[in-house]
Amino acid sequence: MDLSVSMSPADLAKTKSVVDSLNKALNPSGSAGPTGSLGKNDFLKLLMEQLTHQDPSAPMNDQSFIAQMAQFSTLEQMTNMNESFNQLKQLLAAGQALNLLGKKVEIAEGENIVQGTVDAISGQDVPQLLVGGNYYDYSQISKVLE
Repeated sequence: MDLSVSMSPADLAKTKSVVDSLNKALNPSGSAGPTGSLGKNDFLKLLMEQLTHQDPSAPMNDQSFIAQMAQFSTLEQMTNMNESFNQLKQLLAAGQALNLLGKKVEIAEGENIVQGTVDAISGQDVPQLLVGGNYYDYSQISKVLE
């Protein structure tokens, strides 16, 4: 989309300045890559800047606005899907931890390896296993012994 059609040169320069400062804040090193991707809030900020600096005598093309709203809707759906996948991941981890109840495990704690039987499981988001009187994170398990 050519912004110069719907914005004056002064407004275009101001918007580009805002976008550049936002890009620098998101990616201070200046390198391209996934760390410089925009999120839902960033998209809304850019859309509001564009609407704020729009020339009333030459409003944005309807098709462009609809396309941007469709992109925002897609971004919102992807964000919701990501949250659902994270919840599913937590439920699967809790289920896997329950399968370890009563089994002997090896836990890597720094350089030390602790062996013992899983006596109890607690925690909602991150399962904690009670082994030998101490609670350990589920991710610390290095081996399950029969």
